[in-house]
Amino acid sequence: MNAANGSRYPATYAAWQKDPEAFWAEAAKAIDWIKPPEKIFDASQGVYGRWFAGAECNTCWNAVDRHVATRGDQAAIIYDSPVTGAKKKISYRELRDDVAALAAVIKAQGVTKGDRVIIYMPMIPEAVMAMLACARIGAIHSVVFGGFAAKELATRIDDAKPKMILTASCGIEPGRVVQYKPLLDEAIELSSSKPSSVLLLQRPQAQATMMAGRDHDWADALATAKARGEAADCVAVAATDPLYVLYTSGTTGKPKGVVRDNGGHMVALLWSMKNLYGVDPGEVYWAASDVGWVVGHSYIVYGPLLHGCTTIVYEGKPVGTPDPGAFWRMISEYNIQTLFTAPTAFRAIKKEDPNAEHLKKYDVKCLRALFLAGERADPDTVQWAENILGVPVIDHWWQTETGWAIAGNPLGLGALPVKHGSPTVPMPGYDVQIVDEGGKPVAAGKMGSIVVKLPLPPGCLPTLWQQDDRFKESYLDAFPGYYNTSDAGFVDQDGYLFIMGRTDDIINVAGHRLSTGGMEEVLASHPDVAECAVIGIKDALKGEQPCGFIVLKAGVNRLPTEIEKEIVALVREKIGPVAAFKIAITVNRLPKTRSGKILRGTMKKIADNDAWSMPATIDDPAVLDEIENALKQKGIA
Repeated sequence: MNAANGSRYPATYAAWQKDPEAFWAEAAKAIDWIKPPEKIFDASQGVYGRWFAGAECNTCWNAVDRHVATRGDQAAIIYDSPVTGAKKKISYRELRDDVAALAAVIKAQGVTKGDRVIIYMPMIPEAVMAMLACARIGAIHSVVFGGFAAKELATRIDDAKPKMILTASCGIEPGRVVQYKPLLDEAIELSSSKPSSVLLLQRPQAQATMMAGRDHDWADALATAKARGEAADCVAVAATDPLYVLYTSGTTGKPKGVVRDNGGHMVALLWSMKNLYGVDPGEVYWAASDVGWVVGHSYIVYGPLLHGCTTIVYEGKPVGTPDPGAFWRMISEYNIQTLFTAPTAFRAIKKEDPNAEHLKKYDVKCLRALFLAGERADPDTVQWAENILGVPVIDHWWQTETGWAIAGNPLGLGALPVKHGSPTVPMPGYDVQIVDEGGKPVAAGKMGSIVVKLPLPPGCLPTLWQQDDRFKESYLDAFPGYYNTSDAGFVDQDGYLFIMGRTDDIINVAGHRLSTGGMEEVLASHPDVAECAVIGIKDALKGEQPCGFIVLKAGVNRLPTEIEKEIVALVREKIGPVAAFKIAITVNRLPKTRSGKILRGTMKKIADNDAWSMPATIDDPAVLDEIENALKQKGIA
């Protein structure tokens, strides 16, 4: 990899390698500090060190208030809800006024700096305001995906011990209204830690019952605060204080609360907006995700607003609200320059509209780039998106724990040549290495565990909420001196990273370690396949054998058995007999979380007849019955 193509990436990454503290000190100049850092990095603090020690700041000030003087009338948020027909634009000035008033309401309920507040809301502007209002007064927010099951919500209440919960009466899915309040009431009943108050936004689609003494009406409280001129000021917090806690698991036992600090988080996200995503202040940036996920935290709320962009809050789906042209309408209507979504969204669009007929109805020339993350971006889907949009389609790789990209193609520094199947190269801050089971580096092209040398850069988790020991055990103990991503892959001779799946997705077939991700690439290349998943299932002779599930594109009229035979032959041709790939199963859909991740682990447990529980984040539980029936028809499970 060289700078011949004009990218500043090699020089930028080299500058970070040469002097990491100087690099991040320079990046930190873009933030308004109440008190500047005493140390850029303090190795003596925390589990592996802390960034911007001694500094004081406020995230809400940097994301909202400081923009009012220069772009007060610019839209900060565009809200578009095809499920309700609502549309709204909120300027930076209006956002500041609403957030300051909401923060006063929260303060009036006794919430102070360091207290936790759970936010349990749908994709509406008030969810963003709730997060910013907490940040404004130094409260630590923990967003739980709206409609999350009561039992799972209760585990998070017990872990975070919130003083207050902000919620709405309902969420709206295509064709149904999801009542939130009964779920919340049940969760509070189940939890041993009881919040002292609940602030409830009544939506027109469902009126929730209020509990006297505990529940307060959002609209009434906000109107009263505004009428009285109540507006909370931004509170100074330490750069190392938590901004939020986001839970990554917890269907059994104690959930893992990823902690994000204030200072490092702002510095990393603001750096990424221009250098990675290539976006300028004032432009319209859309992360088509949900505030319940880390992508929503980083790139619906904080990243775009810190940078002075207009961000999109979209209450809808890529297909079905009303059709596969939903994203194209949004891009055209709001002059969106950059779109960031999950590959699953594009696979859904491709499945329903393989020839992109709906795209012809819209002018999307304003779009400069499409970024994909969340699931492996199979080359076939990337190629399809490139062909129909004619803009760079950039896969990048990161985790809830890191909060921003570990690897990507830095558009703002000058894009590097794209290699389909690779999220390109490590971002500054990440010393990514591939190691064997003993922690020894492996040669280029050889697969191993992907690890990041400590310290992690600003923006990454410093620990888990009140669980330092579990943080070490989960992420640091396996490879001392390194953060274990739990992903497997390789780096090629040009320094490009390839993520081949979770470490658990590397299957052992008769002593051969094979990547299910590599097989999925082959399945996805078949012209009739819209999306796919490969899992390893138990085999008495070989230990494990691969099993592939395929979803066909809309309008395919061939017999599934014919396509399945072709799939088996294709894997044999592309990967070889060593893959021992003999089982392909056609299904109508794959089980996914609401963020679009395919639930391969649960599928494997069903196939292996192992005990399994319903994943809390599943989009539609009925899909698992369909998977079980499909496996039984093949004599499996």
